[in-house]
Amino acid sequence: MKAAYLEAVALVERLHRHFLEVVKVEMDRLGVRDINNVQALILYNIGSEELTVGELTQRGYYLGSNVSYNLKKLIEQGYIAQARSPHDRRSVRIKLTQKGLDLHRRLDGVFQKHADELGRGTMKMEELQSTDQTLRRIERFWNQTVAEGGVPASTAA
Repeated sequence: MKAAYLEAVALVERLHRHFLEVVKVEMDRLGVRDINNVQALILYNIGSEELTVGELTQRGYYLGSNVSYNLKKLIEQGYIAQARSPHDRRSVRIKLTQKGLDLHRRLDGVFQKHADELGRGTMKMEELQSTDQTLRRIERFWNQTVAEGGVPASTAA
């Protein structure tokens, strides 16, 4: 069981890195060169929402990235607008500009094509849903482990 567990963890990490490479290739194909792949994913995950930097960070999509730095670059390139919350002046809210929304729409089309192509033979919907459920169970286990300060000794052996 330990070998399978560690292989699954390594595979998740490799898949994340591969996905970032796929996003980079697609950004190049779209002719978008003023932001990088991580910034594109941050933009995509904001979508049509308006949220705080903290809310964005809590989503946890940005492994190994500096969210503040990447948001600064997205703002400089005109993809994101920011404004202080009128209710809490310490809080900064962000949302996509029209330029950001346009890129979001284009990326959404790319990801739809990926999903369609994947479903044409490589993987069936049920398999992908089963994989999602398995990964969510691992996520819940990790969340519980962190919340409890580790796996109890009685179950660790």
